[in-house]
Amino acid sequence: MAAHRKSRQRSLGGHTVRTAATLALAGAATATAFDGTGHAEPALTPAQVKAKVDKLYQEAEVATEKYNGAKERAHQAEQRLESLRDEAARKEERLNSAREALGSMAAAQYRSAGLDPAVQLALSDDPDQYLDGVALAERAGDRQSAAVAGVRKQLREIEQVRGAARVELSALKTRRGELQQQKKTVTDKLDAARRLLSRLTARERARIAADTAASGASGRASRTAPGARTGLAAPGSATAQAPTSRAAAAVAYAYSKLGSPYVWGATGPNAFDCSGLVLAAYRSAGVSLPRTTYAQIDAGRRVSRSELRPGDLVFFYSGISHVGLYVGNGRMIHAPNPSAPVRIAPIDEMPFAGATRVA
Repeated sequence: MAAHRKSRQRSLGGHTVRTAATLALAGAATATAFDGTGHAEPALTPAQVKAKVDKLYQEAEVATEKYNGAKERAHQAEQRLESLRDEAARKEERLNSAREALGSMAAAQYRSAGLDPAVQLALSDDPDQYLDGVALAERAGDRQSAAVAGVRKQLREIEQVRGAARVELSALKTRRGELQQQKKTVTDKLDAARRLLSRLTARERARIAADTAASGASGRASRTAPGARTGLAAPGSATAQAPTSRAAAAVAYAYSKLGSPYVWGATGPNAFDCSGLVLAAYRSAGVSLPRTTYAQIDAGRRVSRSELRPGDLVFFYSGISHVGLYVGNGRMIHAPNPSAPVRIAPIDEMPFAGATRVA
């Protein structure tokens, strides 16, 4: 039972539950009283379960695309941070070399006439003291002034790089927080879907699976059946009708992945989510696509539904949360959700939101 219910309600288990169920079956009056107290959720029909599960899968896919976006942004922040750290290390090496040169100069000056105040300042471990005392450097000789100015400039550059690195580190922490939040949303939605399906009998689950499979086209494969990749539909005229060789290659790749399992966050080679599949298909053709659906729709030229050609990316739902690869005749290859493998399906099975030609 839910954790927020009263303790006396949580005790409704074991023999009490069996007794309540028996009473509910024995008479309508008892069933009505039981429902009235809110001790049990009303039984859902298989159709209602399927509708709820489909909605949860769609919500999970929205969160998956947000997860993919946060993951991509975190990766970019990590790369920028590493680049800044490398740059800071290189600048510090140059600074050390410059300070060593000043040290040699100072030693020579000390042996001759004592240590110049400007050189003392340049060798200070306190950059602020050095920067605040720049007027002293002007009293040094020409060579010393140039050397001191060079150290001063390098100190400023290093501090700027370190400041940028601190900003990137903060951004990276934010991205990682987003990543964890979206990951939790996805897993919560998928867990809720599994719990709903677990209420059904094996026969009812099989019926839902059959209904889901019937919405697609022929040439699909079960992701678990032995020999799942045998007898799959061939690209046929789809590649011939593609507008470019790269689009044809992407279509051929998608056909080769029919039957692969859906795994959220996956980009192949053996499992995919929806945007991961089209990314991998075009990657195989030498075309780099963004990671998320809402970025992929802007990755090429928009085309109308009447202009669709094999290889075009087709998008669904108002939030652009699902994508498939068009293969002609009103059909696409896509990675639907955890309940079904990569398959061929009509583009009419979801609310059409737009299409893009990327090659």
